[in-house]
Parts: sequence; C-alpha cells; structure tokens
Amino acid sequence: MVSRPIAMLLVAGLTPAFAFGQTGSALLDGTKTTTNAPPQTVEREPITPEMSGDIFLARKMYREAIDAFRTGSPKDPVIHNKIGIAYHQLLQMNQARKEYEIAVKLRPDYEEAINNIGTIYYAEKSYRRATSWFSRAIKLAPDDPKSAAVYVNLGSAWFSRKNYVRAQEAFQTAVHLDPEVFERHGNYGVMMQERNIEERAKFHFYLARMYAKSGRNELAMQYLRKALEEGFREKQKVAEAPEFNPLRDLPEFQALMKLDPRVL
Repeated sequence: MVSRPIAMLLVAGLTPAFAFGQTGSALLDGTKTTTNAPPQTVEREPITPEMSGDIFLARKMYREAIDAFRTGSPKDPVIHNKIGIAYHQLLQMNQARKEYEIAVKLRPDYEEAINNIGTIYYAEKSYRRATSWFSRAIKLAPDDPKSAAVYVNLGSAWFSRKNYVRAQEAFQTAVHLDPEVFERHGNYGVMMQERNIEERAKFHFYLARMYAKSGRNELAMQYLRKALEEGFREKQKVAEAPEFNPLRDLPEFQALMKLDPRVL
C-alpha cells in the first residue's frame, strides 16, 4: 500500500478558509433591545459547495467532502484540487492525481495543484518525477514566502535521491523564504518513518549544518544531537564541516562530540 505523504511532504490547499458560524449575537453599540422590538432578520451568506466541502475536510469526512465539492462547478480548478486532496487523504492516489491534473489543465499556473502532483509521485517513491513537479511549481513563484513549503518538498525529493547537496540548497532556500518552515512543520510523520535510521540521522545532520550556517546555533545543536542519537557515526564530517566552527568552543558542542553515537 502506498504510504501517506502528509507531514513534511506538504499537500497544498488543505487549510480551509471557511470560518464556522457562531450561535448567538451581541449588540456592538451596547444598547439593549426591548421586549416589544420586532425580531431582526439576519441575512447569512449562502453556503457554497466549496464551503460545505471545506467543512467536511476539516472534520476529516473525506467522502462527504468529495460529494459536496462535486456539486460545484466542474470548470473550477480549486474544486478539483480540493477533491484531489480528499482522495489523497483516503490514499486513493490515482483518483487524487486525476483531480490534480484536471486542476492544472484548467489553470496551468496553479502552483498548489502542481505541487500536489509532486507529492503523489513522492508517495509512490518516484522521486525523479516528484523532483520535476516540485521544480515546476517553484518556477511559478520562486521568491514567494508561500513557496517555502514547496522548496521543503523539493529538498525532500532530492534527499531521497541521495543528492544531498541539492537537498541542502533547497532546504536553505526554504528557510530563507520562511525561517520557521521546519519548526512550523516539525512533525515529520510518515515521510520520516519511510526512511531507515541511518537516513534519518543523516537528514538531521544536514539540517544541523544548515542552521549552523545561518547562525541559528540553538537549532543547529538540537538537530546535531538528534543526528548523533539516531546513530550518525561520521563524526569526522562534524569535525570538518566549516559551518560548525562558531560552535566548537561551546561546552554543549564539546560534550556532544564526546558522546558515542547510539541508536534510539
């Protein structure tokens, strides 16, 4: 069964903008209504198929979300992208990809749907194709802070192809666009579970180098500790990496270097 590419592999368009209505009301001017006052009719905005589908998505009722979205316009790329997301959550990858592809056909510059096609290929371990789709998405908005998540996806795909240099470049760009992108999406979830312990340790080592290079010493130490705890045994790389030079005199760094790497 295809593993679920959620968490660090970020599916775009999964956060509904619909705000649930509140019951009750309050008078903004502080006045009181009298018992003889006629009841006021409050006009509410009608709930669209997209809004209804968003509610079901938020409640993780994915089949109901699909049915709701289907009542919307078949020419709306956003609707097709969200139907794809619902299928994605149900692990029906072929159906999800079809919907994402329809969205891109309707809107060729739809960065979110293009990114989502990449996550399908990543889940299927077709990392070369995933790299291609993530790169295509990035070209549409290379300097947009919202593209930081796509750079994370691209870096993850390069990492899975064992091209660690390009992976680190993509991660560094992601952090440049959004300094908190890794911390905001810090639950690596299924994607990290797909890796063996050695790959996970190496991944954290590269994150430690990246944060050390940008002067974020606390995070650098945090990820370096994780790498060593997860069995990273190439201490010579730690000793030779110039990014760690500002940390070498810190007692915490010296204590870490004295620890024997262990597997949790």
